[in-house]
Amino acid sequence: MTDSVATLYIDGAWVPSSTGDTRSIICPADGTDVGVVSEASTADTESAIAAARRAFDSRVWADRPAGERGDFLLDVAEQLRRRKDEFARAEALDTGKRLVEAEGDMDDIIACFRFFGKIADHDPGRLVDAGDNSVISRVVYEPIGVCGMITPWNFPLLQASWKIAPALAAGNSFVIKPAELTPHTTILILDVIDKLGLPAGVANLVLGDGGTVGAPLSSHPDIDLVSFTGGLVTGRKIAEAAAPGIKKVALELGGKNPNVVFADADFDAAVDNALNAGFVDSGLVCSAGTRLIVQDTIAEKFVDALVRRAEGIVMGGPLDENAETGPLISEAHRDKVTDYVKRGVDAGARLRTGGHWGGPEHEKGYFYAPTILDQCTKDNPAVIEEGFGPVITVETFSTEEEAVEIANHTEYGLAGAVWSSDAGTANRVSRRLRHGTIWINDYHPYVPQAEWGGFKMSGVGRELGLSGLDEYREAKHIYQNTEPAVSGWFPVKD
Repeated sequence: MTDSVATLYIDGAWVPSSTGDTRSIICPADGTDVGVVSEASTADTESAIAAARRAFDSRVWADRPAGERGDFLLDVAEQLRRRKDEFARAEALDTGKRLVEAEGDMDDIIACFRFFGKIADHDPGRLVDAGDNSVISRVVYEPIGVCGMITPWNFPLLQASWKIAPALAAGNSFVIKPAELTPHTTILILDVIDKLGLPAGVANLVLGDGGTVGAPLSSHPDIDLVSFTGGLVTGRKIAEAAAPGIKKVALELGGKNPNVVFADADFDAAVDNALNAGFVDSGLVCSAGTRLIVQDTIAEKFVDALVRRAEGIVMGGPLDENAETGPLISEAHRDKVTDYVKRGVDAGARLRTGGHWGGPEHEKGYFYAPTILDQCTKDNPAVIEEGFGPVITVETFSTEEEAVEIANHTEYGLAGAVWSSDAGTANRVSRRLRHGTIWINDYHPYVPQAEWGGFKMSGVGRELGLSGLDEYREAKHIYQNTEPAVSGWFPVKD
């Protein structure tokens, strides 16, 4: 990159915004400057879309053998491995998350590129029996075209990798817009892609706010697919904007995820993982287990143990070796979480711990203490709404049937967990939960080989796994008659 503010990547070149606008990025842990990046205009996004269209229509990447496309992704993974410390530090400073958490994210991102690199050429299509030996009937898979990608601020590069890797594996071109608050690792991954020699126009990056920069990615006629990870309100707007063009839409819109604990569960493991489920990454995880649903016979003991553990969690910045959790992303988001907790308490929940911004040492950042609300009912707004912060609500149940009913009482359906030492109970409940990922006696782990996505308001489509590649491909049936003949359907007339 030739200039610190030439951070848009369009048609194979690093360029500044056409308006000259820039944005300062700050670390939410202490308000320090992280860097200055270009702030794109709508015209810049349209230029990026045009470049992606030209690249796709030229077939410069789509016609590359699938094995070569896969090798390219493996090269990306290797460069990420070599530059892991650089990427992790950039991610930590942008988001405020602890460096160790960012390092774990980098491992997951490397695994994602490796997975799609390895499967890029594993499914060339299939022959179909047409019932006629003179016919060759086959189904082949082709890239969908130009992909618009919009990613969130909580896992900036991880969510970008879930889109970039399968899109390139399938032979598409793309324009990506990361969240305006956390752009640096997306800039870095485009730097890797550029240096590895991806043809100009195949990959493009624009930076800026959703209304100005992101909007064309869901409405422009040259976009064939739009993939978005973020909130439900924005997801609805994107679906509406894409509808007139009948674009393919992939939406991952968060969740309100139940963590169901039966009385026969391993008590210590369940408490420890309930803590992880709700408070890892400051609760800024779409699949966070913020709805603790615990059997009534152990509820008091369980919540007391959880409160004691939560009160010991140390908040701090990304480079603070003593910190166990970090800040929220912005003052506005902290205000939303503060209001969310207040409304939960006003509706009858009991505040057991947290509910504040921390001590004097946290005044420069946007911290919010790990918070537990118990005695919650299913109509409490803190139970219904996605708070997206370090807040666990507690509900209780007595029977298995009641546990399932409570866990499914949400408009979302992304993820959830079941804790029980009885394999039959655990499997029955996991099958009945209307959520896209279910953990049994665990919480949070995932592998790129397995599909990720949700039911109901949690979105449409899947990322990762074989289905994650299919999101970026079109199936085409080719029917070839090797012995063409006159059909005789319409008789020849003089």
